[in-house]
Amino acid sequence: MHVAFLRSDGLCWAHDPKNAERRRRGQSRGGKSKPSKELVSIKQRLSDLADGVQEAKVDKGVAAVASQILNVYLRSIELERKIRETEELEERLAALEKGGAERGSRWQTLSGGWRG
Repeated sequence: MHVAFLRSDGLCWAHDPKNAERRRRGQSRGGKSKPSKELVSIKQRLSDLADGVQEAKVDKGVAAVASQILNVYLRSIELERKIRETEELEERLAALEKGGAERGSRWQTLSGGWRG
């Protein structure tokens, strides 16, 4: 079930002209984020390890342990990203809920169902 938040003026947050700048900033970030310097560095280190093993400059055992450590590091970066993303979504949801309660807004399903 898809739910849209409508205010008393009939607009949802996404269509309110007051939110145009914030909406534009959010859209400009979508799908265009560059990998962090940490990720670029880790990818380079993994590539260097692989090259070192292939050229017999780095022991396979040493490279295996180093790549395992880097993999743990990558997982921690991903976990931090997920936590940050979840916190941002929670903040946005709380703001929407607060705005709805303050304005006496109503929830409406896109199928034209309940309007409260």
